[in-house]
Amino acid sequence: MSIKDSLKREIDKLPEDLLAVVYDFVQFLEMKLDKNLLAKASQEMSQASFDNIWDNEEDAVYDHL
Repeated sequence: MSIKDSLKREIDKLPEDLLAVVYDFVQFLEMKLDKNLLAKASQEMSQASFDNIWDNEEDAVYDHL
């Protein structure tokens, strides 16, 4: 049995009032995941711009710290 199946069975046992709490938590997890994906995408998109600033001879001494 997969974790997803086990989770569904446990959810089916919960009283209706607790389902709202579970739903809110799932929404929170999805929002957190979206936020992390957005931050990662932003970092990747800005990498080329920062490479021009960080990758220079003047600052090369800091590359090995």
